[in-house]
Amino acid sequence: MRTFGTQAIGIRAPIIHEGDDLTEIVVNSIIEYTKETGHTICDHDIIGVTEAVVARAQGNYATITQIATDIKNKFPTGPIGIVFPILSRNRFSILLKGIAATGAQLYIQLSYPTDEVGNHIINDEQLYASGINPYKDVFTESEFRSHFQDLKHKFTAIDYVELYRNIGNNAKIILANDPCEILKYTKNVIAADIHTRTQTKRRLLSCGAKQVYGLDDILTKSVNNSGYNEKYGLLGSNKATENKVKLFPHSCDTFVVKVQELMFEKTGAKIEVLIYGDGAFKDPVGKIWELADPTVSPAYTNGLHGLPNELKLKYIADNEFADKRGNEAKKAIIERIRNKQKNLVCKEENEGTTPRQLTDLIGSLCDLVSGSGDKGTPIILIKGYFDNYANQ
Repeated sequence: MRTFGTQAIGIRAPIIHEGDDLTEIVVNSIIEYTKETGHTICDHDIIGVTEAVVARAQGNYATITQIATDIKNKFPTGPIGIVFPILSRNRFSILLKGIAATGAQLYIQLSYPTDEVGNHIINDEQLYASGINPYKDVFTESEFRSHFQDLKHKFTAIDYVELYRNIGNNAKIILANDPCEILKYTKNVIAADIHTRTQTKRRLLSCGAKQVYGLDDILTKSVNNSGYNEKYGLLGSNKATENKVKLFPHSCDTFVVKVQELMFEKTGAKIEVLIYGDGAFKDPVGKIWELADPTVSPAYTNGLHGLPNELKLKYIADNEFADKRGNEAKKAIIERIRNKQKNLVCKEENEGTTPRQLTDLIGSLCDLVSGSGDKGTPIILIKGYFDNYANQ
């Protein structure tokens, strides 16, 4: 029996620029890796490509002015409310510059004690000690600061309440967890949350909002030659410069199929491909849920549909084969795996395995391997992901 299982390898690539043929770059980088290491590409290997380089190659950018133009078209008059933005210099602060560039009076409603992805304004202990009820208590900024003097983020040491107020040209800050509180100030609202945006929009409209758009409704098509994302709009965008954002890539399905086809042409291997963004995991110290993108994977090839179908190895060993040891136990478990059912959902032998989509698991693995800094590995090669203990 071989001694290794799944391997995830970061593949270095050239610096990607607008207009580059990313399909060729990805495939050539993988082939160079095989020449350097002597490894081969096999059927069912997986190639992950970070969304950042896909968007860079597309030139999928937008300026503050282009963002402001689209928002003006949607809210031609009156003040604008912004509900539940995440606390992020990289993600939201640059978008707020674009909203502020409309010249409208802004009302920004922040959730507390955390934003949607777990960034704390205050910690849970402070909230508990205060006696405040986060389900119903509503505060202006000054009222909130009378209870909590230090609002600096644990890791960044940024006071996001102050930062957003100043970016928004002295915008008014409200802290409340009911989105309809913003309607006391304006009926024109941007739902800035990510994963709960559908519910937030529905709540606002049912409470009497006049116009409601999400970040996913802004720049869904090009405005004055801007980039765009037809499905997610501004969601998934990152700060590129002080005046420009890189948007989530568009036309992703075409890209993954092209990489798959070119890899088959050059290696003969039937591999799978996905584009990945943020992984879906939670930091146990800072309590931040990493997934600030609207999805882990905006596109993937057909072989990555579905959920894992795995036996819980230790359950089988402790129950069905508790009396077996050594080679006898190994042979029995291998035979058990080879004869497992095609759908193990709700079966005892499946209990405790990870019930998540393959793309969420694989995309999270890719994100952890590539990191978000200077590793220079925007391409991830995963080998043996679909192997199990019975594969020799």
